[in-house]
Amino acid sequence: MNISLPYGKGFLTGELPDSRVAGIIRSHLDEYQPTGTEEYLVEQALLNPIESLPLQFLARDAKKIIIIASDHTRPVPSRLLIPPMLREIRIGNPTADVTILIATGCHRNTTKEELRQKFGDDIIRHEKIVIHDCDDSQNLSLLGILPSGGEFRVNRMVAEADLVVSEGFIEPHFFAGFSGGRKSILPGVCSRETIYANHCSKFIADDHARYGRLSNNPIHRDMIFAAKKAKLKFILNVVLNSKHQIIHAFAGDCEKAHLAGSAFLSSLCQAKPLISDIVITSNNGYPLDQNIYQAVKGMATAEMTCREKGVIIIAARCEDGHGGENFFQTFNNDLSPKTILENILRVPQNQTQADQWQSQIFARILSRNTIILISEADSLIVRKMRMLPAHSLEEAVTLADCVLGHSHGNITVVPEGMSCMF
Repeated sequence: MNISLPYGKGFLTGELPDSRVAGIIRSHLDEYQPTGTEEYLVEQALLNPIESLPLQFLARDAKKIIIIASDHTRPVPSRLLIPPMLREIRIGNPTADVTILIATGCHRNTTKEELRQKFGDDIIRHEKIVIHDCDDSQNLSLLGILPSGGEFRVNRMVAEADLVVSEGFIEPHFFAGFSGGRKSILPGVCSRETIYANHCSKFIADDHARYGRLSNNPIHRDMIFAAKKAKLKFILNVVLNSKHQIIHAFAGDCEKAHLAGSAFLSSLCQAKPLISDIVITSNNGYPLDQNIYQAVKGMATAEMTCREKGVIIIAARCEDGHGGENFFQTFNNDLSPKTILENILRVPQNQTQADQWQSQIFARILSRNTIILISEADSLIVRKMRMLPAHSLEEAVTLADCVLGHSHGNITVVPEGMSCMF
């Protein structure tokens, strides 16, 4: 059986014995037939906003308008979303002062070249673009206390704007339930302390903080509060297939439009787990598989359909290496993953550390399963992070067989690990 996994900007291919493959689990995103072109879908969403006035009407009396845009770690086709949003705003208010604010959360700054790839030269030349800095205390405003008890500090430009809108995409998210919508505010343009309070160990450990779950999810609860407190009035979110093409678009009220998009996505991505000895998956390719830190998301999907003490094989190019110094150093010691997890669970909310949430989920998976990483990352780094390095699918399966102690373990393949929910 020939297997093809998204890997960087291309694919990783290999062969598996037919007799060992228990099944291949895919979302139905690629099967869905959109009702028109990508541009048409975006236009229709803007013309028919969900429980909101059209964007041009919202912009009429707004002098300062902020459009929050996703950063380089997300495959959002911003060059298809931002121009029609700007057009609608300027139809309603030609003299509005518009700034595009890049929602980096705690990520590194987006480079000029990444901005150019994301928006195109025309937007770069003619629009004001500001990159959010979660540590710039002079440009952060306190807007209240989150339901969780953490302080809600947000970019001052958002706090002082007359109208705040955002673009983004909706995908399954391993602890927020779904990406998109309210996440443009928290974590997108908040202070590091606010993000850390929301991503505390207690919340990450909550059974409701999982893929596809919004109800009773404490992380989502904080995010909704933050979005409303920051007066996020309008969103334009899209759903993408494996080729990062828009198959549906949702615009309007921050919460209602996001719920509609999440429901649509669930109808295509929800799957029944097929528990196996070995699970093979990916992190959906570039830009989602740039580092090990991001690849934890695909591992979290595989965890849901891999038996305890089984093996997860994930293909993620990881050209940026580990992706977080604190994340790396958490595992670069003599402590077992179980001990690391126990230590993290004891950390109070107001003492959450950098990358702690990712380390917590990674340690949880490592405590349960062996992970083999097919990547371009330094093999020494991979080993220091308690994984086994491999450079091909066949090599990874051979390693998995060695871990299991036999060569007849059944295999489940989830080609796009971030597009399925169990």
